[in-house]
Parts: sequence; C-alpha cells; structure tokens
Amino acid sequence: MKYETRTVWILNHYAISPDMAGGTRHYDLARELVRRGYEVIIFASGFDHVTHKYVKIKKGEGLRVEDHNGVKFVWLETSPYQGNDWRRVLNMLSYGFSLLRYNKNFKKPEVIIGSSMHPIAPLAGWWLAKRYRARFIFEVRDLWPQTAVDMGAMKRNGVMARLLYAWEKFMYQKAEKIIVLLPNAGEYITGRGIRPEKIVWIPNGVDLKRFDNVKPIDPSSPAAKAFAEQKDMFKVVYAGAHGPANGLDTLVEAAALMAGIDPGVHFFLIGDGPEKGRLVQLAQERSAANITFLAPVPKDEVGAVLREADLLLHCLKTMEVLKYGVSPNKLYDYLASGKPVIMVSNASNQIIREAGAGLVVEPDNAEALVWGILQIKEMPPEERKLLGINGRSYVERHHSMEVLGEKLARVIEEVIRK
Repeated sequence: MKYETRTVWILNHYAISPDMAGGTRHYDLARELVRRGYEVIIFASGFDHVTHKYVKIKKGEGLRVEDHNGVKFVWLETSPYQGNDWRRVLNMLSYGFSLLRYNKNFKKPEVIIGSSMHPIAPLAGWWLAKRYRARFIFEVRDLWPQTAVDMGAMKRNGVMARLLYAWEKFMYQKAEKIIVLLPNAGEYITGRGIRPEKIVWIPNGVDLKRFDNVKPIDPSSPAAKAFAEQKDMFKVVYAGAHGPANGLDTLVEAAALMAGIDPGVHFFLIGDGPEKGRLVQLAQERSAANITFLAPVPKDEVGAVLREADLLLHCLKTMEVLKYGVSPNKLYDYLASGKPVIMVSNASNQIIREAGAGLVVEPDNAEALVWGILQIKEMPPEERKLLGINGRSYVERHHSMEVLGEKLARVIEEVIRK
C-alpha cells in the first residue's frame, strides 16, 4: 500500500547500517517505509557499541550523514567508553546533547520514534516531538529496568531502579503509541496502569532478500578458513552477542562434554561482547579444542556464514523476565537461512517449537544441549532439511520485514490522523 509522504525520525543510539555487524531492525523497517513513500532519518551514534571505536565518524567531526538505499543515517559524535562505568553514562548523555544540537539541520518530522535501551533517546524523542508538534511513538526493545533487576544487576528498591521505573512510566504515559518487541510485554505495561489499546506488537524480523541467492563466503575471510578446516565435521554455529544474558557458559560446557562423546562435532561462536574474553579462557580451561571463536560479520554477510552450518544455536540464560517472551534478531536470521535450530531458553514463546524448525532445550543445562545436538545430528538428512524448510516458511508468514514494515506504516498513519 502507498502512503502519503511523511518525514519520520527514528532515535536509536545503537542503530547500525547494513555494512556493520549486529541487528539492523531500524534500517530494515526504515527501508520498508521508504518503499511506501516516507522519508526516514535515523539518528545514531558514530561510536560503535560493540567495537568501542569511532566507526562512522571521526573524533571532533560532530556529525556525518550517510544514505543507505534511501534511508538517511545521521551519525552523531558521542564520547568514547570501554566498559559499563561512568564513561558509558557520559556516552549516553552526549548522544542526547548532540541530538539536541544538530536536529535542527534536518527536515521537520511528522512522527518521532524514540527507541529504548537507555532512557535518553526516548526522552529526547518526546521533547523534540513537543518542539516540532510531531507525534511521539515509544519503542520498547527490552523491559528496562525490569531485565536488569531480574538479572541481579540492579536492586529493585535501589535509587537507580526507582528512577528508571519512574522514567519508564512517564514515557508510557506520554507516548501516543507504544511499540513492543516481546509478545507478552503488554501484560507488563498494562500492569503499570497503561491502556492496552496504546500498545502494538511489532517484533523483530528479517529481510529475506539477504538469504536469497546468497553469494559464497569470501574464501580469504577468517570465517571461511575456519569452516574449511572443519569441513568434515558436523558444524554447530552460534552467531550473536557474547553477553551475560546469552548463557554461553552452557555452550562451552556442552562442547567440552561433546569432545568426549562425539569428536565429529565442532562448535563456532561468532560475535563479540563483554563475556567473550572470559568464554575463550573457559574453553581453554575445559580443554574444549572443538570450539572456534570468530569475530562478528557484517549483516550483509550473515547469510553466507549461516549457510556453512549444519545446526544453529540460540542461547539465553534462565531469567524471570522471559515470561514476557523474546524476539531475537539472530533467531529470525537463523530461520531464514533454512537450517535446523536448537533454542536454549525458558522463554514463554518457544519460537522454534512453533515453527517446527528444531528443538527447545532447558537453559543452563549442558547435558540437555549435548542431547539435543546429537538428536539432530543423527536425523536422516531429509528430516534435517524439513526442519529448515519449516523455519523459512514460518518467518515468511510472520516475520518478514515487508509484513512488519506495513504494520509500522499503519501505526504511523493512525497516530497522524488522530
């Protein structure tokens, strides 16, 4: 459906373009909006959260503008940081200051989408919406601070948690629509006194074109060389963040167990994050020589890398907040690749089971993971192939960017015409 030309601003500190590694939710949705006649500007940090380097901007440059297939990225200079200390807080604040300094250089918006992880982008989005008399949509990518509380990183009654709970409720109240990624997040938000009709579920998804007619992986790349070295092995791949919530200790322990059970299985952990160094050390301590650690790959190369796998893993540790469900980018990439998947999670929505694309096993249980891997490895090839076909069909129906982009366009038109 074609819509009127509108200007939409998306404020996401951590948004990335397709030439970078990580989740490209906002670029993919923005491209769908552009196809429908919208003008979309994404305001993001030029200092990369994963590599902790200035990737899209030079220090002292202020801002840089790029166009990716009609989607305008405004890369803002923000202060550098390396860990989760006061420098990261300063980085968040500097994003807000840069946004307020440079926003007037760009076309006035009809709609502003302020996306959390941290509070500054949505708060700035609400303030700028008031300034420009634009409509404000609050996107909740994670239930924050509830996730931090459930993980034990923050005390529920601590000063910081109380401040964030107050910020959270303020944003819910001020938003004209609240976009949630988790399927059951509406239960949490209505529990905070918010009307259910304000809440719209637009989960993560996948640009299926990235997985059609995939070019072979560059043979000179570290990933290609690693796969070539293990070409005769049953290749189990995890591709994504190496963070506290991912529960990758279980994967390392499973690899160590597997070495003594079936030496024909090899594990690949592709990505980066605060836990990676410790995981490499743990693998060495467990003598898990059947694990290869690799650097992240750009989004437009993910399809080629996943095609090399025999089995894909998605891991999360046990967390109370998972009762509201999950919507992980990498899982939809997995399904789009047409490969069988094992989901290690206690999430309320068992996506892999719904899709008929593999197995769900108990989190924090290395033995259960080993059992699951062997069960899929020992399947006849045609059964494994059917699991992959089921997964691909599932994302085509429910999580393609074309479907999700149309849903977002309808939300935008609804708030404009109120």
